[in-house]
Amino acid sequence: VRLTGCPLRCTWCDTEYAFHGGEKYTLEEIVARVEEIGTPVVELTGGEPLIHRNAFRLAELLLDRGYTVLVETSGAVDVAPLDPRAHKIMDLKCPGSGESARNLWSNLEHLTGRDEIKFVVKDRADYEWARARIYEHGLDARVRDGSLRALLFSPVWGEIDFQELAAWILE
Repeated sequence: VRLTGCPLRCTWCDTEYAFHGGEKYTLEEIVARVEEIGTPVVELTGGEPLIHRNAFRLAELLLDRGYTVLVETSGAVDVAPLDPRAHKIMDLKCPGSGESARNLWSNLEHLTGRDEIKFVVKDRADYEWARARIYEHGLDARVRDGSLRALLFSPVWGEIDFQELAAWILE
């Protein structure tokens, strides 16, 4: 379920089409469309889905119906009101995105063993920044103790070779 709108303007955004437009649906209509598809897993994404106050209620409605709900969020919006049964995939913004000042660091306190943090890296400087934040906030230890599911690194398409990023991680 892709929701329209995002307050961020990452330099490498690949979903600018989600900034505007879209169609309006009631929560009940969205749930009905999901039920028609018949998938057990539903991802709420955007743009930034959590700028919509009803996104929190939508997640709850889907969870109550037995769906596994993933919420792809920028980390710039408070995730505390999100139903704890939802799986959060928080995209912490590296400096190369132009939006790193928008990271809401208090969100880290609301992540659980089902949640993931993603770093989209544009260059080696972004990778080093992400690595420093991992150690600064003890995120590596949280993955080891199970209070955080995963730390993900994703290269900006066309900026970094996948093998180059893998080499930095292995290094």
